[in-house]
Amino acid sequence: MSTPDLTTTLLSCQSPDPTVRTQAEAALASAEQNNLADFFVALANELSAEGKDLTVRQLAGLHFKNLLVAKDEAIQAEKHNKWKALPTEKRAVIKSTVIGAIRSPVQIARHTAAQACAEIATIELPFKEWPEFLTTLMENVTGSANDDGIKISSLECLGFTCERIALSLDAPEIAPDVTDLMLTTIVDGIQADRPDPIRFAAATALRNSLAFTRKNFENENERNMIMKTICEATQSSDAKVRGAAYECISQIAFQYYDKLQSYMQTLFELTFATIRSDEESVALNAIEFWSTLAEEEMELIDMALEFQETGQPVPPEQTCVGYVKAALGLLCPLLMETLTKQDEDADVDDDVWNLSMSGATCLTLVANTVEDDIVPAVMPFVQEHIKSENWRYREAATMAFSSILEGPGADAIGPYVNQSIPVLLAALSDQNDLVKDTTAWTIGRICDLHVRSIPEETFPTLVNGLAGKLLNETPR
Repeated sequence: MSTPDLTTTLLSCQSPDPTVRTQAEAALASAEQNNLADFFVALANELSAEGKDLTVRQLAGLHFKNLLVAKDEAIQAEKHNKWKALPTEKRAVIKSTVIGAIRSPVQIARHTAAQACAEIATIELPFKEWPEFLTTLMENVTGSANDDGIKISSLECLGFTCERIALSLDAPEIAPDVTDLMLTTIVDGIQADRPDPIRFAAATALRNSLAFTRKNFENENERNMIMKTICEATQSSDAKVRGAAYECISQIAFQYYDKLQSYMQTLFELTFATIRSDEESVALNAIEFWSTLAEEEMELIDMALEFQETGQPVPPEQTCVGYVKAALGLLCPLLMETLTKQDEDADVDDDVWNLSMSGATCLTLVANTVEDDIVPAVMPFVQEHIKSENWRYREAATMAFSSILEGPGADAIGPYVNQSIPVLLAALSDQNDLVKDTTAWTIGRICDLHVRSIPEETFPTLVNGLAGKLLNETPR
């Protein structure tokens, strides 16, 4: 397909006329079938052509990417094999053209080229092919003469590549020298003296690369450097950079729990300060660190029980240190404080995730991790505020109680369940809808998890109270 024809055909794929659109799509499919190598070359040339209509460049890049991507694993493998079967010299020309487009002065062209490059790198990098890929991106990021836009797109490309490789089930393990070069490039971009858009792109790339950096985390000096860089990024003046840094920290808690000990005091201080005072989007990511930590510790505790049952010692790298339990006295009050920051305008059917929801989820995970120890840490707050004059505190206390129903044993939580039924039944008539909703949810959780703790004499009152609400309340 000639360049003028390809330009016209790509634009026709966006035509509102279904006949024109269908003919254009058929023409592209025919070009793919007739000579895939030349079709890749033509698309790469369209993408890299400065002065060309921007829509055409973007369409060319996206079509290029889609020739290598599929949701179905079998189709994905087939597309990758077709790429590998192309003549080496043709692939070299295509790769050189596409990676060159990352240096385009036009942002959308750079961004689209970064996506297309990442798909090629996903295929070739695990097999130690295309060595120019990382060296070129490193030069783009570290070169002092390069425009910030080029650095951002190069870091985006690295992030896309890491994300895609992590999803490739049959890809071989990334070679250590490759991950070293990736990390060097990314860490250069996240340094404190870099502009915020570059730091954000680098932090995002770092989060995606952490799945491949076990060797680097085993090295204390490299680990210290990575952690120092991320912790510094949490102090950026830009909320997006701070949020991305906390996403990295959560990912590290998931991937490298066994390496956290030297950094926990710092992470404790950083996350608590952020949850307490930073804007919501960043605070949510800081809470996520503690949720991830609780989930990891739950899994490690379960594994320790399995080792105990088989008479085997727990491997050191799979030992639960108990960070959540150690932080309980300060973590629970902070999480309960977040419960009072409800969004009263949020509809229950809206896809909303706010501070109080995140805090409740984290508190639930903490309860499942520390079990009985959660009760004395939370129940004083519940007892103090469940009848508060301030509806926010009434709802927060009820939510806190509901959040710790799973985890503690019946002996620890049962007496409080026993005492709670009259209070909860009364709260079903609260003037605030959110209090009523949370109360109904809590009663449901009690019936599901601790029905034996409900006094027999209370059952008729409970059933009648719930039935009355069902009959008299308008569904919302």
